[in-house]
Amino acid sequence: MLALKPFDFREEIILENERVLLRPLQVSDGSLLMHYVKEEPDLWQYSLAAITNTKDLEKYIQAAIEARENKTSYAFIVFDKLLNTYVGCTRLYDIQLNFHTTQIGYTWYSKKCWGTKLNENCKFLLLQFAFDQMGFERVEFRADNNNKRSIAAMQKIGCTIEGVLRNHLPKPDGTRRDSIVLSILKQDWNASLKQALAAKLKA
Repeated sequence: MLALKPFDFREEIILENERVLLRPLQVSDGSLLMHYVKEEPDLWQYSLAAITNTKDLEKYIQAAIEARENKTSYAFIVFDKLLNTYVGCTRLYDIQLNFHTTQIGYTWYSKKCWGTKLNENCKFLLLQFAFDQMGFERVEFRADNNNKRSIAAMQKIGCTIEGVLRNHLPKPDGTRRDSIVLSILKQDWNASLKQALAAKLKA
């Protein structure tokens, strides 16, 4: 059986391929991302955190860093090598080392990256890290059940829909969302998904 690599939250984890680089999110990264809040405010249409100004983004980043310090989450800033600029964020969260599981989420990218395989490259690196390096058994994904674009993107990389958590979480407008749950298991990844996703990136 594969020996699990200890997850060191203090480690500066860099995930990289020819298209994208993921590095740990830092407090100073707000200056690299703030213009998206001004230019593309609808990126957070389905977010559980309302991000409308500099202060909101600073709180968002600080919360991500505190979650890393609390050893429950590890956030990355996303650098698009094709555009030669930082374009968004993504995160491993709800990291449960005792159960060998995690979730991937808190993901957003500038619209100029949509449809360019940036997401597939990011997800491949994160899944490869989770399954091949960390030996996790399960990676879960969740989204607002109305966010059809996000759901389609998760299905595109091979996620299986498991169900919907009704009236699950509060939204910034005071209403509650239904959350769809999807997952990839280690046996799925090893059997075919890893090879299939790698082939898509080369196509």
